[in-house]
Amino acid sequence: MAKKKFERTKPHVNIGTIGHIDHGKTTLTAAITKVLA
Repeated sequence: MAKKKFERTKPHVNIGTIGHIDHGKTTLTAAITKVLA
């Protein structure tokens, strides 16, 4: 049986965050992923 071809319907984005502890990196990442989800 042939596999069904995977089709990406959402954009693929790599985001790197750099910052000191308690500067909101996790909050920022959560907000971005909720928008793109």
